[in-house]
Amino acid sequence: MGTRQGEGLGYTRAMPLTFHEHRLPNGLTIVGEVDPDAHSAACGFYVRTGARDEDPAVMGVSHFLEHMMFKGTQEITAEALNRAFDDMGARNNAFTSNEMTCFYAHLLPERLDAGVELLARMMRPALRQEDFDTEKGVILEEIAMYQDNPFWVLYESSTEKHFGTHTLAHRVLGTAKTITDLTRTQMLHYFNARYAADNTVVSLAGRLDFAQACDRIEELCGSWAATGVTRDSTRPALAGGALQLHDAKVNRGYLLALADAPAMDDERRYAAMLLAQVLGASDNSRLHWALVETGLAEEAQAGYEPHDGVGEFMLFAVADPSRLDEVWSVMQRELDSLIESITPDDLVRLTNKVATGATVGGERPHDRMHRLGRLWTYLERYIPLEDEVDRISNVTLDDLRETHKAFPIRPVTVGRLLPA
Repeated sequence: MGTRQGEGLGYTRAMPLTFHEHRLPNGLTIVGEVDPDAHSAACGFYVRTGARDEDPAVMGVSHFLEHMMFKGTQEITAEALNRAFDDMGARNNAFTSNEMTCFYAHLLPERLDAGVELLARMMRPALRQEDFDTEKGVILEEIAMYQDNPFWVLYESSTEKHFGTHTLAHRVLGTAKTITDLTRTQMLHYFNARYAADNTVVSLAGRLDFAQACDRIEELCGSWAATGVTRDSTRPALAGGALQLHDAKVNRGYLLALADAPAMDDERRYAAMLLAQVLGASDNSRLHWALVETGLAEEAQAGYEPHDGVGEFMLFAVADPSRLDEVWSVMQRELDSLIESITPDDLVRLTNKVATGATVGGERPHDRMHRLGRLWTYLERYIPLEDEVDRISNVTLDDLRETHKAFPIRPVTVGRLLPA
C-alpha cells in the first residue's frame, strides 16, 4: 500500500496519541491522530472547495452540493443513507464555508469502519434531476430565511463590499438568482472538477487502527479521479468603503467593520487571535466594557478569521439606531488605544483563557478530527495541539505590537443596517 509518513514518529504525551499520514496513488490524503485511550472515533472528508472557488454564475453550488450528498447514491436511497447513520448511532453532519466543505461522523470505535464506508459512498452521489429540482426549493427557502437575520444580511453585504470582485466576496448560500438559474449539468461539472481525489483530505481521530482505515479507504476511494485542480491564494486587493442598508423588519441599528489581518499560513495569526480577543471577546474585553457595560450598545464584539492568502478582523455592534454614530466613535477610540492599553497581566489572563479553550476542545476525538482536517486542508502540514497551545502561551507583548504594526485593525469596510 506504500509508505505511511509519520508512523513511529508521532509525538507522545500522557495519553499515547500519535499522528499518521498516508497518501493514496490518486492523491487523496489520509491523516489521523490515534488515541488508544479514547472512547470514541471520528472521521471527516474535507474537500478543498467552497464559495471562493465558484464562478460567479454558479455561486452557491458548493453549499447546494452539500445538500445533494444526503440524497443518496445510485445504490443507496436518501432514506437508507440517513437510516444507516442512525442505526450505527453516529453523530453526523456537514458544513460548507468559503474555502472548504466537510462531511463527518462521530461514533463508537467499533463502528468506525461502517461510518467510513458510508461517508465514502455518499461522497459519490447520484445527483438525480428530481432530487436537484426538489432541493433547489429548499435552498431558496434557506436563503429567504437568512434574509430575516440582520447580522447575516449586513455581513454578506459588507463582505461583498470588502473583497469587491474577488471570489471571497461570494455568498456561501448563493443568491436567489444564481440558485434559480443553476442547472444540474453545471453542478455535475463543478463536482467532477473539484470533488477530486487530490483535492480531498480524510481526517481521522480517536481509537482506531490507522493502517486498517487506510486499506478500507483505498478500497472505497482508490478509483476516484485526480484533476490537478488548484486555487489562487494570492492576497487580494481589498475594495472596501462604506455602505448603509435599510430594512423595515429591523428596529435596532447594526454596525459591522472589516479590516485586513494575517492569513492562515502566517505565524502572526496567533497574535492576531489574541488581539481580537482582548478587543472584543464576549466578556471582559475592551469593547464589552466600553459599550455593553456602559449601556451604549446591546452587543459588541470583535473576531479574527484567517483565510488562504488573507485574513480579516471583524467588529460588530448592535445599539439604538440614534446612537450608532456614538458607538462607532467609541469603537475607533478603543482601536486607537488598544495596543498601548494591553498590560503583561492582560496577556497572561488572555493566553491562559485561550489555551484552556483550545485544550478542552481537543479532549474529544470529534474536535481533534475537525482541527486536524481543517489544518491539513489549509496548510498541508501537521501541528500538534500541544505545539499550538505553547505557541499561544508564548505570545509576547512585542509579538502583539509587531502584528498590530503590520495589521493595525484599521477598518477598510464599514457597514450599517438601519430601520427603514
